[in-house]
Amino acid sequence: MVGNGKMNPSSEAEERGMKSLLKWAAKYGIEVSESCSSLGLGHCLGVSWFPGAGGRGVAALRPISKGELLLKVPKSALITTDSLLSRDETLSLALKAHPSHSSTQVDYAIWAAQKAVTKAKYEWEQAFTLMKELKLKPPLLTFRAWIWATGTISSRTLHIPWDEAGCLCPVGDLFNYAAPTEDPDSFENVENWQNEHAKDDLDIHHSQRLTDGGCEEDVAAYCFYAKKNYNVGEQVLLSYGTYTNLELLEYYGFLLEDNPNEKVFIPLDLDMYSLSCWPKESLYIHQNGRPSFALMCALRLWATPLQQRKSIGHLAYSGCPISKGNEIYVMKWIGKKCDALLKEMPTSVEEDKSLVHLMDKMEEYENLGEWVKKASAVFGGEFGDNNILKAAYGVEGDDELTSLVRTKMLIDRWKLAVQWRLMYKTVVARCISYCTDIVNSLSTQ
Repeated sequence: MVGNGKMNPSSEAEERGMKSLLKWAAKYGIEVSESCSSLGLGHCLGVSWFPGAGGRGVAALRPISKGELLLKVPKSALITTDSLLSRDETLSLALKAHPSHSSTQVDYAIWAAQKAVTKAKYEWEQAFTLMKELKLKPPLLTFRAWIWATGTISSRTLHIPWDEAGCLCPVGDLFNYAAPTEDPDSFENVENWQNEHAKDDLDIHHSQRLTDGGCEEDVAAYCFYAKKNYNVGEQVLLSYGTYTNLELLEYYGFLLEDNPNEKVFIPLDLDMYSLSCWPKESLYIHQNGRPSFALMCALRLWATPLQQRKSIGHLAYSGCPISKGNEIYVMKWIGKKCDALLKEMPTSVEEDKSLVHLMDKMEEYENLGEWVKKASAVFGGEFGDNNILKAAYGVEGDDELTSLVRTKMLIDRWKLAVQWRLMYKTVVARCISYCTDIVNSLSTQ
């Protein structure tokens, strides 16, 4: 994707803010390659706008080679717990009076949105007394403000070895995300992967350092490196780590249509879990529809008669097929399970695609009311059941423009939810096709 060389044309305020940020960055010694221009990071990178590919991001201003240093942020410019407490005596004293507040962010539940909200409310309630003692303004004490603040911080936090809470890295958070493409979990060539990656710790550390970024003590800075070659105008992307789409949505607020690290989980019987020596999170379906190595091992052993499991268990745990009949049985079971799962869902893949398409066309309507009528006519059940319009227009004192902005924001969130479930169903459908192909292939042998 090639940027247009400009910031979002609809936001002059954002452009002014970006210029101020880069001016501040230069003052604190944040290095790139050469001198800073108005919206450039030296002669190597520039802040640009990439419609449909993350929005604001970083573009290459010249050809960049894999492994080349992109950005170096001095340790003194990182925003950490220690740096904040050393600069703000009031905050430091208040935190000492509330030692129960850990700097480590609480892990939110991955699989249950409601549980995530419950935990967020718990954190907010625990911090409320501290925030009042800090004399924050009333609008900043609300749960909505807390959600915004914690989301902003958690989505931009980088790991550093000396602070368990991590750090905020000015300018370094301008890079958009690229998923790691290397996937070791393949039940056909796990052994080859293990042999290939049997390197010493130094080599592994060096490889990771060259492909993304990290804190380097020898230069006292957080350094970012190109993970691939880039041409002029291309968006320069970095990996934040390996995430499923649900994790990306939860922690960063976006999804990848083609995420090589996607994992789809299907319901399994309790005895299947008990037979597996692997953790539950390893029993999943890959983005391409193939069952994971651990899932296949567990199901092969489960499909084996009880009296035979001890004698052939070593085959199952090593990832080897036990027999043709066993393999066909397992593939049929997975296929039927996935088919039943799709049929139980209230909407189909085709319906979800149509709904996402309609949401994409929302800007083409002269007013939101026309879009609402169209959506209600096509998706009456789902559109009528959700509370988007009630949430948008149910705030007392809001004018029509504020309600309109809130409605569009909520519809955007709804769209992300529909996109996620569409991707989930797509992977499940791929798994059905994959299992069917394996069964047909084995049956003809």
